[in-house]
Amino acid sequence: MSRLTGPPADVPTLTEIVHPVVAGGAASGGAVGVAPASAEMQELMVRRVLQRIDLVLERRLHEAIEQLILEHADGLLPRLREEIELVVRESVSQAFGQESEAFAARPQSRQQDVL
Repeated sequence: MSRLTGPPADVPTLTEIVHPVVAGGAASGGAVGVAPASAEMQELMVRRVLQRIDLVLERRLHEAIEQLILEHADGLLPRLREEIELVVRESVSQAFGQESEAFAARPQSRQQDVL
């Protein structure tokens, strides 16, 4: 089983830190300009952004996990079939063996009645 060293290629990663612009300052270094806001407004914005991120992450993780499970199940099917076949063969063989012993232990007259 291989271990992942990082997130899958289709998962976005943060490559730049974005800082809100303080009152009257201009956006610099690619930062996103944000109008001055109260602490409550900033907190609300942070919560809403996190909610959106959470929804996207949940959906993408669900899809990625579903794909991994399907791939794993596809890999297990041949082995599962072999195991099921082995168990069925052993069960049938054991049942025939037990029935043969029981049949051999019966008196001769009862064996003819069964046939």
